[in-house]
Amino acid sequence: MIVVTAPTGHIGGQVVRTLLAAGTPVRVVVRDPARLAPDVAERIEIVRGSHRDPAVVAEAFAGADAVFWLVAADPRADGVDAAYSGFARAAVEAFRTQRVARVVGVSVLGRGTPEVKQSGAIAATLAMDDLIAATGVSYRALTMSYFMENTLWQAGPIRTEGVFYGPSLPDRSFPLVATRDIAAVAARLLRDDTWTGSGFGEVPVLGAEDLTHDEMAAVISEVLGRPVRYQRIPGEAYKANLMRNGYAEPIAQGLLDMALAKNNGLDAGVTRTPEFTTPTTFRQWCTDVLKPAVRKPAVDA
Repeated sequence: MIVVTAPTGHIGGQVVRTLLAAGTPVRVVVRDPARLAPDVAERIEIVRGSHRDPAVVAEAFAGADAVFWLVAADPRADGVDAAYSGFARAAVEAFRTQRVARVVGVSVLGRGTPEVKQSGAIAATLAMDDLIAATGVSYRALTMSYFMENTLWQAGPIRTEGVFYGPSLPDRSFPLVATRDIAAVAARLLRDDTWTGSGFGEVPVLGAEDLTHDEMAAVISEVLGRPVRYQRIPGEAYKANLMRNGYAEPIAQGLLDMALAKNNGLDAGVTRTPEFTTPTTFRQWCTDVLKPAVRKPAVDA
């Protein structure tokens, strides 16, 4: 039995479908089961609730061979440590008490780099990894830089203004990865019991290529058949925009600190190898995912 947290998100949902396609028994932890696709819900075990709740994770992890762990940070949390390690504490205890053999988690690049000290949400995520690893469970942290799906948040400005915004340097390259590729790596590790007892390890998942934001804009322009550009905005404006959209000040600051650390080279600490490279290019993702999203009427955005 494999337990999947956050099964209605971009990554978790694809992990569930990949496991089911392989004939693997799946149990999910979900606040609102109605958000599960009907064809999925009828084929899985469901534990209703939050995976920060001690009773919920104790029930969900009982008898589990492996757990897929993902924290979507609460934008209203008191701080980045509360959003990650604070959220994970009940599950960390349940990994011990329920004797879970293996955990695969969604994490970030940056461990061991000088920039990580001032990286906000990055440092908090790595601290959560350390908390999980300290239980002695076999843990594989999938480390990424930038999800291609993050660009979907800007489908509206791309559609109406031909522009997408952010605090990142326009000419700083970084690895982009599609969530479909993350899910594929996660499902493979979850089904592979040969690394039980092997402690903690990071598994970089770097996508097919490194691109700058200017290069991303060029690809988007070609796929959409019209000009699209990237516009860098000041860090304080980025933070203020997050707060206008409901983020608490400490979380907005943590996300800004993360972006600034990336500008300073945080993602450059891992060398790309064939092992860490996954198949989906940004161009293919734009064709498959971004282009249909941008073409939707504004009311559906």
